[in-house]
Amino acid sequence: VLDGNKLIREASETISIPLGSHHRAWNETEGVVVFIEVQTGTYFGEDDIVRISDDYKRC
Repeated sequence: VLDGNKLIREASETISIPLGSHHRAWNETEGVVVFIEVQTGTYFGEDDIVRISDDYKRC
């Protein structure tokens, strides 16, 4: 989901997530998914993450 819009991706497809966008990814199939995140910019810390929802109780 990207800013409220559900996007379906197939193998080898990519998505760009603009800075500040609400987003979440999950696998709705029985197959294995490898998720590769690439960040750009000058800061890559995780202390600027704002969790809107979290299945693992981190927020």
